[in-house]
Amino acid sequence: MKILVLSDSHRNLPPMETAVLTEKPDQIIHLGDHQSDAEDLGRFFPAIPVCSVPGNCDWVTAEPRYKLITFAGRKLFLTHGHHYGVKMGLASLINTALAAGADAALFGHTHTPYYAEVNGLLVINPGTVGMGARTYGVLTIEAGQMRYEAKQV
Repeated sequence: MKILVLSDSHRNLPPMETAVLTEKPDQIIHLGDHQSDAEDLGRFFPAIPVCSVPGNCDWVTAEPRYKLITFAGRKLFLTHGHHYGVKMGLASLINTALAAGADAALFGHTHTPYYAEVNGLLVINPGTVGMGARTYGVLTIEAGQMRYEAKQV
């Protein structure tokens, strides 16, 4: 399974569309700022499922601030990150994801790509697809193994 991971698009849709056309993913994850961009992607590419969480710029939403989803037998903790203080450190995010039994924690908010493995947990931030370097990520899950690659539009 190939998952396109996007965050912090800030209403800049063309780089996201380019990433989808380039990667041809099985699933799209959008980690907030602006969640309506994820909805637009769902309309543009109706054959590809989209899962999203709200960010700090998504003021009016009934969506939960995090989701725990399972793809190909692996649990992913999705959040924008602002409720976990990710600009100050990752301990709260990591502890919450580990307590939830996640295999990976995906977040945004900092606009800075990040990838590490902490206590068996993959910690992933694709950066910002909408501003600056316009980065995104591809998470592949095959035979129970996860592999992540950071990319640029």
